[in-house]
Amino acid sequence: MIYIGLTGWGDHDSLYPAGLAAKDKLQEYAGHFPTVEVDSYFYAIQPRQNVEKWIRETPASFQFVVKAYQGMTGHERGEIPYSNKEEMFTQFLLSIAPFLEAKKLAMVLFQFPPWFDCRREHVAYLRWCRERMGDVPVALEFRHQSWFSPRFYEKTLQFMTEEGWIHSICDEPQAGEGSIPTVLHPTNREKTLVRFHGRNVHGWNKATSGENWRAVRYLYRYREEELSEWVQHIRKLEEKTDHIYILFNNNSGGDAADNAKQFIRLLGIEYTDLAPRQLDLF
Repeated sequence: MIYIGLTGWGDHDSLYPAGLAAKDKLQEYAGHFPTVEVDSYFYAIQPRQNVEKWIRETPASFQFVVKAYQGMTGHERGEIPYSNKEEMFTQFLLSIAPFLEAKKLAMVLFQFPPWFDCRREHVAYLRWCRERMGDVPVALEFRHQSWFSPRFYEKTLQFMTEEGWIHSICDEPQAGEGSIPTVLHPTNREKTLVRFHGRNVHGWNKATSGENWRAVRYLYRYREEELSEWVQHIRKLEEKTDHIYILFNNNSGGDAADNAKQFIRLLGIEYTDLAPRQLDLF
């Protein structure tokens, strides 16, 4: 099964009738795509009532990819309201419990920052995170090139396989040590994650200089020939993993939704269990 969706559901104006309230957007989104990344978790562990609302608003087959809270991956862009990592992970696990109970949690995505390089203490921390998450399916995405350097390439993939990490395979700009190559190697027989970040090399590097990184980092629209190359990649991944989750994150210019629908068409997918859409008379 191939699940194609977007990162978040609030910023994709092309999907929604004019004037649609923010509180109604997930229901409308679920009429277009069978999965979504809940990126709001990165900024704050969400209250259970939010999770329960999202579960009610989506079809039984809908799948959520929950992004790990920033304090769990060492980003810490704002104040961290937890006294230690144990408390943080405990609250996170309590929060996502309804997703698990409803069988709507595809995985939790641990995306580590560009300064999280391949060194002994970081490997130890990954082991600690995996143990702390228990039976919850977890995906791992790096941003530092060292993990896939010739010296560590095979060891990284072996580590992910042995520790039970789902590989988050990326299509992103090749912009030095703060980016990783596309490594088409699943590490989990059941699930693989693919994330499209765009190929804006200039914006990727410029985003680290202190300006509004959201406005520049993911400003990219994939051409059809670029997506067609990925059709072949996905077919090869299907031979090694049962379920592939594909998320488009290239939305600085509002391109993610259109590219995702384009990719659905290129793969010849027709989803039959989406939510009903609202009708826009005009």
